[in-house]
Amino acid sequence: MLPFDDIARANPEYVDALYREYLRDPASVDERWGLVFAGFDLALRDGARAGGSIDELVHTYRELGHLVADLDPLGGSPREHPLLGLAELGFTERDLDRVVDWAPFKGGTRGPLRELITALRQTYCGTLGVEYMSVADKARREWLRERIEPRRNRPELSADDRRALLERLVTAEMFEQFLQARYPGQKRFSLEGGEALVPLLDALIEESARLEVVEVVLGMPHRGRLNVLAHVLNKPYEMMFAEFEDALPDDILGDGDVKYHLGYSSDRRTRAGATLHLSLASNPSHLEFVNPVVEGIVRAKQASRDDGDRRRVAPVLMHGDAAFMGQGIVYETLALSPLPGYTTGGTVHIIVNNQIGFTTSPEDYLFTRYPSDPAQVLRAPVFHVNADDPEAVVQAARLAAGYRQAFRADVFIDFVCYRRHGHNELDDPTLTQPVMYEQIRNHPSVVARYTKRLAEAGVIDEAELAELRRTKRVALEAALATARTERPQPKVFAFGGLWQGLGGAGDDWGADTRVPAERLRAIADALPRHPAEFTPNARVTKLLADRQARVVRGDALDWGTAETLAYGSLLIERTPVRLSGQDVVRGTFGHRHAAIFDATDGRAWVPLNHVQDDQAVLEAVNSPLSEQAVLGFEYGVSSADPRRLTIWEAQFGDFANGAQVIIDQFIASGESKWQRMSGLVLLLPHGYEGQGSEHSSARLERFLQLAAEGNIQVIVPTTPAQIFHALRRQMHRRFRKPLVVMSPKSLLRHPRAVSPLGELTDGGFRLTLDDPNPPSTTRRLVVCTGKIFYALDGARHERGRDDVALVRIEQLYPFPTEDVRALLARHAAAAEVCWVQEEPANQGAWWFVRPLLSPLLRPDVRFSYIGRVEAASVATGSHAIHQAEEQAIVDQALAP
Repeated sequence: MLPFDDIARANPEYVDALYREYLRDPASVDERWGLVFAGFDLALRDGARAGGSIDELVHTYRELGHLVADLDPLGGSPREHPLLGLAELGFTERDLDRVVDWAPFKGGTRGPLRELITALRQTYCGTLGVEYMSVADKARREWLRERIEPRRNRPELSADDRRALLERLVTAEMFEQFLQARYPGQKRFSLEGGEALVPLLDALIEESARLEVVEVVLGMPHRGRLNVLAHVLNKPYEMMFAEFEDALPDDILGDGDVKYHLGYSSDRRTRAGATLHLSLASNPSHLEFVNPVVEGIVRAKQASRDDGDRRRVAPVLMHGDAAFMGQGIVYETLALSPLPGYTTGGTVHIIVNNQIGFTTSPEDYLFTRYPSDPAQVLRAPVFHVNADDPEAVVQAARLAAGYRQAFRADVFIDFVCYRRHGHNELDDPTLTQPVMYEQIRNHPSVVARYTKRLAEAGVIDEAELAELRRTKRVALEAALATARTERPQPKVFAFGGLWQGLGGAGDDWGADTRVPAERLRAIADALPRHPAEFTPNARVTKLLADRQARVVRGDALDWGTAETLAYGSLLIERTPVRLSGQDVVRGTFGHRHAAIFDATDGRAWVPLNHVQDDQAVLEAVNSPLSEQAVLGFEYGVSSADPRRLTIWEAQFGDFANGAQVIIDQFIASGESKWQRMSGLVLLLPHGYEGQGSEHSSARLERFLQLAAEGNIQVIVPTTPAQIFHALRRQMHRRFRKPLVVMSPKSLLRHPRAVSPLGELTDGGFRLTLDDPNPPSTTRRLVVCTGKIFYALDGARHERGRDDVALVRIEQLYPFPTEDVRALLARHAAAAEVCWVQEEPANQGAWWFVRPLLSPLLRPDVRFSYIGRVEAASVATGSHAIHQAEEQAIVDQALAP
C-alpha cells in the first residue's frame, strides 16, 4: 500500500470519499484506512492539523466575528471577511463533516466542523456582535464567554416575556405616531427607527435591580428623550402633552427650557418586585456635555448612600453616534472613569447609532469602523446590536448590566438603528441622503417585523395585537383630553432628597461664619502632626509649623492658612469638602499642601482629616489635565449633594476657557432652565503679574456678563479673612448659589495681604472694604477690586499722598448697591471718583460697574476710568511692558 500522503496527493477525491464513509461507519473502510483516519481525528481533537487549528478557529471568530455580524437594519452589513474564510483558517470544504472536539468554544463539546462553524456564526455573527478580545483581563473575557457561548448569545425569554417585549415596542411606536398626528409642527426628535431603545433600557434596569442596584442616573441627548421620559421614567402623558400645549406653571422659576431638554425623576417597580429610583439629568443642546455631570451626580449619590463599592448607584449614558465620535468631552469623560478620585464604578454607555449625523453621512464623520471605537481607550467590551432584533437588544442589555456590576467598569452597547425622519420632524432628510431614506421609506418597522415573528411562532395573534393597540390609543386620547382641560403642572424636583430643608435665595445672602478661636487653634495644632513613622519634607514641615505659630500668635494669617482653617472648621462641623483640579493638592503656587508626602516612600498624609474623631473628610483630588470634564463632574457633585462644599480650581484662571460650555449651559443657567441648584465654588487664580496673556486674566468680564437674576456670585477677595468667610458662607445659608472667586496669585504671599485671627473669629464676608488708612481730606476716591489695591496703597504711602482714598468692592455680583452707597457717603467730599482696574478697558469689570456706580454719584462728581486701553489680548507677553503699564495706572490714579 502506498504511503497515505502519496495517495492523498494523487487522488484526493478518493481519500475524501473514503473518509466520509469512515465518518458514517468506521467499520465500512479497510482496517488500515481506519487507523489512518482515527489518527487524523486524534490530531484534530488535539487542536492541530496541517494548516488548521480548532483553537485558532474559535479565537478568530471571537476576535473578528463582529465584523460580519448582521448589525445594520437596512442591510448594509458585510457578511463575509477574508480572515474568516475556510482557507485562511487552514481548512477546506472536505473538512466540514469531520467530527472534532469544540473546545475551547463553550457552546458544545463535539461534532462536525460544519456545525461548530455554524454555532460560532450564530454566537458571534448574528444580530448581536461582541467585541471583547481587547479586554486585557482573562477573568473578564471568561465571564463574557460563559454568558455568551452556551446560549449562542440569545436571551432566555418565555412567551410572556416576548409578548411583554412586543407591548413595549408597540407603546413606543404609538406614542411617536400620536405626537406626530396631534402636533405635526413641533419638534420631538422621534425615536422611530430605534423603538427598541425602550426595551433595552427596561432590560438594563431589570437586570441592574436583580444585581443590587437601587438607583440609576441617566444622561441622554434629544433623540428619543420624550419616549424615554414617558416609558422608562413613567412621566405622565398628561404632563408631557401639557408641555406640547405650552401649559407652563404659573409659579415657574426662571426661564424654563424646551421639553426635550428637561430631566425627570421617579421610582420604578421592576417585574421582580424591586424598586429603583431613576433620574434623567437635564441636558442642553451641547449633546455630550451632560456626560461628566451625570458621573458627578452618581459619585455624590454613592457617597450619600455610603456605597463604597459602587454597586448600588449606577450611571447610564446614551450618546448619538456622530456626537460620540466628534466631541472631545467624550474622551475627557472616559479618561475619568478609572481614576480613584472620579470613578463611579463603571458606566453603561449606549450609542444610539443612527448611521447619520444631522445631514452628515458616516464617511464624513466616522474615522474608525465603529462609532464605539473610543471604548478601546478603556479596553472595554462592546456589544454591537441590530435594533431591529429586540431579543438581541435584551441580551445586550443584560450582558452590559451584568458586566458593569461584576467588574465595576465601563461597558458599551452600539445600538445600530436608523432615523425614520430627519434630524427633527421639520427637516427633510431626502435632500441630502435620498438613497438611504428611500430604503427607510420601504423598510418595515421593528414592530411590524417582531409582530410577524411572534405570530409565526404562535406567541400572539391579530386579535391580541388589535386589542393592545386599542388600549394604548384610548390611554393616549384620555391623557390628551386631561392635558387640555386640567393643564397639569410639571413636577419640580429642586428641593427633594438631600436638598430637603434648603430653598430658594431670598433678599438676605449673609451668613454667620464666625468660628471660636479655640476651635481654629485646634485645627492649626493638627497641621504639623503626623504619624511617628512618617517622614515629611523639611520645607513643608517648616511651612505647617509656621501656620500653627501664626494661629497661636493670632496675627498675620496668610492666604493658605485662612483657606486651610476654613476647610478645617467645616470638617469639624461635619461638612465634607471636595476640592479638585489640576495640582490642587499641593496647589499650583505651592500655598495649599492639603496632603503632605513621606520623603522616603511617597505615601500621603492629610492633616485636616485628623483634627478630631467625629469629623467629616477632606477629599483633595489632583485631576487629569482636563477642564471641561472635571468641571462638569464637580458641577454634578454639587447639584446632587448640597451638604458638601464642592470646589474646582483652575490651575490658572484663564484655563476656565476650556470649560466654557459647562459654565454657560450648566453653572450659570441651570437654575433658571431646570431649577437645578448648585453651590459649586470656582477658584480662578487671577491677576496681572507679568506672566503673559494666558496667566493673567480669568476673564472676569465673561462671568459678569453671565450674571443675572441672582444666578451666581462673583467675588474678588483681597484678604485671607475674606476667603475664609466666603468659603464658609457657601455652607451656612439656607440656599446654594455658584461662587466664582477671582483670587490674585501674588496675594498668596504678599506681606500685606494678611489678616489677624480676630477677623476670622468675628465679623463675616464684607461686600466692600473701606480704606484701612483713610486720608484726612478726600479729594479723589479710587474704587477698585483685586490686587491693584496693594500697588496703589504702597505707592500712596511712598508718595505721602493724603488726599486719595482707596476702597475695594469685594463682591461684584450680586452688586452690593447699598454697601457701595454707604462707602461713597463716607467719602462724600471727593470731587472725583475713579474706577481703577488692571484689565484692558474692554475687559474686566469697568463696563459692568459703570452703569451701577454712576447713579450713586452726585451730579457734580467727575467719574473716570483708569486702566489699560482696549486690547485684543488680555495682557502683554513682555514683563517690562507689563511693569510700565502698571506703573502708568498707578501714576494716573495718584496724579496731583
